[in-house]
Amino acid sequence: MDAGAEVDVDRPVDDDSSAAEPGSNQDTGGRSETSSLNQGDILRTLATVEKDSQAIAESFSSLFVSLRSTLSEATGSSVDHMSCFGDAAGRLQVTALDAATKGNRYINSCLRLNEEIKGVENLAARLKHLRRNVDVLDTAVNKLLRPP
Repeated sequence: MDAGAEVDVDRPVDDDSSAAEPGSNQDTGGRSETSSLNQGDILRTLATVEKDSQAIAESFSSLFVSLRSTLSEATGSSVDHMSCFGDAAGRLQVTALDAATKGNRYINSCLRLNEEIKGVENLAARLKHLRRNVDVLDTAVNKLLRPP
């Protein structure tokens, strides 16, 4: 209810002959001045209630418009966040696949290098033996060219 609206709930509303003021005249039709005054009060009270009801309805309408707007914004933000999350997840997937592919290439290159090094070890042993022979030959040539 509006703060300015006043409703008098203490006044009697029913048409009771005992509630009539002393000295009031009653019609032959069963109506008194008091009951017509009470009806006027009732009509004013009903008008006040109607105004308050209309104000409450407008307040609810405004509230629902505000809630609809806020919900629309929240839904829009959620859609934007889900789209952003989808993009990030897609990029992460592409990056992870790229890293896995490069990692597999690296592992395969290491395995090939390992196989080639096994052949190089045999070659290194031959080169070592050949180097000893060259050193022996060099020593022999030096002895021949420089006599003691």
